[in-house]
Amino acid sequence: MMTNTTTPTPPPFTIKIMPSTNGMAEKLADAEITFNDGPLAGMRLIGFAVWQRRTGQGHNVTFPARTYTVAGERRSFALLRPTDSPDASERIRALIVQAYAEYAEQAEADRIANAEGLPAGWTRIDTRHD
Repeated sequence: MMTNTTTPTPPPFTIKIMPSTNGMAEKLADAEITFNDGPLAGMRLIGFAVWQRRTGQGHNVTFPARTYTVAGERRSFALLRPTDSPDASERIRALIVQAYAEYAEQAEADRIANAEGLPAGWTRIDTRHD
């Protein structure tokens, strides 16, 4: 009997989160999208940023933009825009926030493990029973 094995298809893109190093407390991380499939495979789109909301509840994502000045007024031109529906921007925003949440959770687990003298990625499990 022959088994049908298929190689899992990689996701069309991956999101990489990098902690912010610019010293602004509100800016939590930079993000980039790396394309894994299609004509953009091997390319990455940089310039996303994850921010703490001013209310303190949740996160905001800014998209890549180019700044310019007109009559002394500073403006920005969005480099990534939806073609038809604004929902496209919201989907990307939600995926970046989700990737940041996963990154932050792992970073916190690594920080705790490091404080306990465990290797990165390890977690101490308390097996004592009261």
